[in-house]
Amino acid sequence: MKKTSPLRGVKPRVLKVPAYTLHAYEAEVKLNQNENPFDFPEDLKEEAFRRFRARQWSRYPDFIPDRLHAKLAEFVGWPKEGILAGNGSNELLQATLMVLVGARTPVAIPLPTFTVYRLIAAILGARVVDIPLGADMSYDVDALISRSRDAGARVLVVNNPNNPTGCAIGEGEIRRILDAFEGFVLLDEAYYEFCGHTGFGLLERYPRLVITRTFSKAMGMAGLRLGYLLAHPDLVAQISKAKLPYNINQFSLTAAEVALENIDRFRPAIETMLSEKERLDRGLREIPGVRVYPSQSNFFLIEVPVPPREIFDDLYRRGVLVRDVSSYPTLGRCLRVSVGTPEENTQLLAALRAGLESLAPARAGREAGAL
Repeated sequence: MKKTSPLRGVKPRVLKVPAYTLHAYEAEVKLNQNENPFDFPEDLKEEAFRRFRARQWSRYPDFIPDRLHAKLAEFVGWPKEGILAGNGSNELLQATLMVLVGARTPVAIPLPTFTVYRLIAAILGARVVDIPLGADMSYDVDALISRSRDAGARVLVVNNPNNPTGCAIGEGEIRRILDAFEGFVLLDEAYYEFCGHTGFGLLERYPRLVITRTFSKAMGMAGLRLGYLLAHPDLVAQISKAKLPYNINQFSLTAAEVALENIDRFRPAIETMLSEKERLDRGLREIPGVRVYPSQSNFFLIEVPVPPREIFDDLYRRGVLVRDVSSYPTLGRCLRVSVGTPEENTQLLAALRAGLESLAPARAGREAGAL
């Protein structure tokens, strides 16, 4: 590389890692990011604004958000010394890996899963150990244990439920992993409110367990970027060294406090999403050629009978935006669709059915012409 190159000196492993990117599309129906389609309640927004306006904007937020930690401790039932709030749960995942992982450290990661785990581990110089899901896109717990142990992994990362497949494991299976695996288990529970499976009940017995959660999904705060981590207090004290000072802006802190004080206000939206998830599941399964993988979250992985990019583009032309995940390992014929409002889900089902009906004959004609 030339001495004048702006990339000279950048770590080779960073240059080799593909960036995590997402093209910014505009669409009438947005079902591509597993978001809560129901916004943060308007009166709670006003209360957050009221509190925020009363504070001097020229002052830094609290160095340690002790008030938020105390509210989280009351909410989840865990000592506040074992809680760490962050600028989204991704920051906390990164901080955890930063204190546990060095050059050539084996890190076990299921495949396919949320790609940020691999990105962070690779930049830190870890040796990533891939553990494929089963043919039905479910977790193979025996494989998670055996391959993590055989590789001497220091960390096993499990997204529960898993994005983008929707599979999950219960407390008994998490306990089995913790009993058999000597390393740290990093459990990303970003979607746990939609499935009920959590490793929280194991935290006290297993000090190598780290759980991350987020306000982005069930609480409708994706735009404010706030998450939290639960672990043994001694481990949290070390992880906190890897986060940046003043990592959460004051407005996000204030909104999170308001949300926790009014937590029951979010239950109706979650219940509606769960009800709509069942309806969407039935509707997707009725469309010829579509395979729906079982999901325990607020989204579905679907396999389509035409190239996914073709139906992605067709849906977009019809005003519906979904996620093309066909570039993920083993998902070459798949899309991911989030559960939306009742109206959005109805529009998705109609657009997907119409799109497949229009694409299948055209594709058959092209293939016949090529013979």
